[in-house]
Amino acid sequence: MFSITPSSRLRPSPFYAATVAEGVCAMTSYNRMLLPTSYGDPEAEYWRIINGVSMWDVAVQRQVQLRGPDAGRLAQILAPRDLSKCKVGQGKYVALCNHDGVLINDPVLLKLDEDRYWLSIADSNIWFWAEAVARERGLDVEISEPDVSPLAVQGPLAETVVAGICGDWVRDLKYFWFRETEINGIPVTVARSGWSKQGGFELYLMDGSRGTELWNIVKEAGQPHGIGPGNPNWVERVESGLLSYGGDTDDRTNPFEVRMGKYVDLDVPDDTIGIAALRRIAAEGPKRHQLGVMLDGGAPAKADFFWRDVEQEGAKIGVLTACAWSWRMQRNIGLALVSVETRPGDVVLVRRPDGDLTGTLCELPFL
Repeated sequence: MFSITPSSRLRPSPFYAATVAEGVCAMTSYNRMLLPTSYGDPEAEYWRIINGVSMWDVAVQRQVQLRGPDAGRLAQILAPRDLSKCKVGQGKYVALCNHDGVLINDPVLLKLDEDRYWLSIADSNIWFWAEAVARERGLDVEISEPDVSPLAVQGPLAETVVAGICGDWVRDLKYFWFRETEINGIPVTVARSGWSKQGGFELYLMDGSRGTELWNIVKEAGQPHGIGPGNPNWVERVESGLLSYGGDTDDRTNPFEVRMGKYVDLDVPDDTIGIAALRRIAAEGPKRHQLGVMLDGGAPAKADFFWRDVEQEGAKIGVLTACAWSWRMQRNIGLALVSVETRPGDVVLVRRPDGDLTGTLCELPFL
């Protein structure tokens, strides 16, 4: 196997030293940082998130901060979701689109103050986008990347662990809501959120020099509950039908194709970027939609660089964007972006380098 050469273009996480001490053995690149993807036992890491509690270094989930008198206006220009009733302490999942209605990121927007917002972004450079839009429109707002790095605590026992650290007030947090606080003097924002359907929290560390300290606090608090290191689990996310921006989307994917239509409000102001195109797409109907695929047989799927063609009666009708072996279902399952002419229950053929497999389309999530 090859190794990754350190470079000033590739920034280490505040939790990097802690993940190395935990035995991280695989990483990927995300937002010019390293994202841990394995600690050597994928199945154990999977069951930990399903049945217990897991902690993840997700500092790669960078924050784009909008701050100033026009911060709220810029947030609304960028996001085709009605933000007029968003309260301080509340987060919302939003679809950022270009002028053609193409999805360019799917961040969680957090409103910290009336004049300060964070966009907790997926893997694309929204700092440049927000800065360009603000300057072109003459808005009074500063765009920056603050010293903020999330540490996720996920799984059915996550609430017990985080409540033990912060207090029982965390149990009352609604999903995507958050509160600024301190843990042993470490400034954090605690949010009920995370890239998992198993429930959990994200601790937004606001002092990058104290990453190892925060990691060890969470690790110690979680010991009685079997906590261990993990990652945004690929298998659990496919089972749960969670969208991976860039993994399940291409340069022409719109929100309606990937089940994000409910996060698009067509009556937002006309100066919202992409809203004219999104209104047209909604009226005409999308050409593709996202479905699950239950594959027949085959060796347990491994991570892949490429999307794979999906065919029906000899004609290509879409692509398989993700595939994983589900330990709970004991079969390969995948996410497909296919023609809207297809329906759950349709039998398809998936072209794979290790042998083509038949499969059946289904609704999402799998579990």
